[in-house]
Amino acid sequence: MDIRNIAIIAHVDHGKTTLTDALLRQTGVAEEGVSMDSNTLEKERGITIYSKNAAVFYKDTKINIVDTPGHADFGSEVERVLRSIDSVLLVVDAQEGPMPQTRFVLKKSLELGLKPIVVINKIDKPAADPDQCEESVLELFLELGANDAQADFPVVYAIGKQGIAKMKLTDESSDLTPLLDTILAHVPVASTEGALNHLAKLQPFNLGYDNFLGRLAIVRAYEGVLKTGDTVFVKKPTGETRTGKITKMFTFKGLQKIDATEVQAGDIAMIAGLPDIFIGETITTDESAAPLPAIAIDEPTITLNFLVNNSPFAGREGKFVTSRQIRERLERELEINVGLKVDFDSGETYKVSGRGELHIAILLENMRREGYEMQVSQPQVIFHEEGGEKLEPFEEVIIDTPSTYQGAIIERLGTRKFVMKDLKVHEASVRLIFEGPTRGLLGYRNQFVLDTKGEGIMSSRVVGFKPYAGEIKRRQVGSMISMASGKALGFSLWNLQDRGVLYINPAVEVYEGMVIGNTSKGEEMTVNPTKGKQLTNMRSKSSDEALTLVPPFELTIERGLEVIAEDEYLEITPSSVRLRKQGLTEIDRTRSKR
Repeated sequence: MDIRNIAIIAHVDHGKTTLTDALLRQTGVAEEGVSMDSNTLEKERGITIYSKNAAVFYKDTKINIVDTPGHADFGSEVERVLRSIDSVLLVVDAQEGPMPQTRFVLKKSLELGLKPIVVINKIDKPAADPDQCEESVLELFLELGANDAQADFPVVYAIGKQGIAKMKLTDESSDLTPLLDTILAHVPVASTEGALNHLAKLQPFNLGYDNFLGRLAIVRAYEGVLKTGDTVFVKKPTGETRTGKITKMFTFKGLQKIDATEVQAGDIAMIAGLPDIFIGETITTDESAAPLPAIAIDEPTITLNFLVNNSPFAGREGKFVTSRQIRERLERELEINVGLKVDFDSGETYKVSGRGELHIAILLENMRREGYEMQVSQPQVIFHEEGGEKLEPFEEVIIDTPSTYQGAIIERLGTRKFVMKDLKVHEASVRLIFEGPTRGLLGYRNQFVLDTKGEGIMSSRVVGFKPYAGEIKRRQVGSMISMASGKALGFSLWNLQDRGVLYINPAVEVYEGMVIGNTSKGEEMTVNPTKGKQLTNMRSKSSDEALTLVPPFELTIERGLEVIAEDEYLEITPSSVRLRKQGLTEIDRTRSKR
């Protein structure tokens, strides 16, 4: 059976997963309602976080499909996948056109010499303009230095939600057959006769974990046939060799893993038995074989500290609260989360580095759902030193917004050291393109939603390390700190809400040193949210005033990471997210300032 390997790449929300789900349904390997996004967080947020494998069968051909994340924070997932496949489906929204992540993933695929198939999706949107979109995609190909063969790409028009694809906009179509035929016509066959006669050679591009089998490697077989029970040599890109034995293998059918006794060249499979396998190493049955080229993974851009929760409410909700338990969980995460780095050398504090705020927030959310309790410090960007010059990560930001809000956005980003590179005016909106330091974006997303009244779309991608951009004042607000422990009362919160924005509701338990809100004037303020109303037996006009409380700005992990100050910790437990000062009492805080 012929094998073809493709990856589906696109910007976030352009419809990769929906299109993959439709392909699985049409070829009969998945039922209605089954989706590639199986993880609970993926379902809740409607985004892909982990790349996943599936396989469909069409006209005696097995098509391995890898669905990749569209969010820039999970870019390291995409890069690895591109090395293991032979062509990509580049999905572009017919209304939005190419976006930052489209550019990022396309650049990587063109550099690897892949010839993309362009799928212009969502052609049924009211403001869709497929012709203009195709024009923009071609411009992007040429701008990224595509060669003649790559720039002569086939185009398929699709409505992923309805499972319809067309070669021309005027064609009649009821399913995705035109897309499947295009894949067979343009994607090279993965295994040639010659490749099967060699000794086995495979390379892992992703990792998995199973409680019974341990670490799993998701591999692409380049040469030969590998059988269960084979003794293999694992080679690092540097040439160091160690041996191992394959205990179990799986191939894919639809979304299911199927037991396999052998894997042949060209196929994508999952293998168990190599507990210390890592991405980019070479698995071979030939001891003298040269290792395959290494797979590079982008460096992390932000870092923060994970600590044991030592607040007055520590241990009330969590099952796992000790530093050893947090350490073990982070070690497990490193097995599969390759974009993450953890420094375990600094005692009780673990320094965790990731690709962005969302990358870290997803890890924290997964940990709290498993019953972990911890606290984290303010995220900081990672600086590099090169030739005596200080470098920091820079990002390109693309914003689509109604034109009435562009002034506020340009002003805000200007103070955060962003420079506007381009401005494109569409019928109902404008597209602003900025470039600036990652530091300037930390804590900006919430402000952006307020500035555009929820109507703006913002996306960003890391463009690399550039010279330090200078001082940026990130916080314009101060913290409102509780001076007492107890239950917050509506009466005192009613008096405090005029001073800024509150993070808590009445009847919430607070402790001394907990941050219960922010002050709009910018200085820190110590308050007593537990103070009740003085009651007397005299009636007065003012005593019967109705208390009208503004709904609080409730903290989630992402919001907490945005509003946290340098001398604060974000306390995360299975059912609460609290902000607190590192020094809980006034005396502690004064001492640390000295």
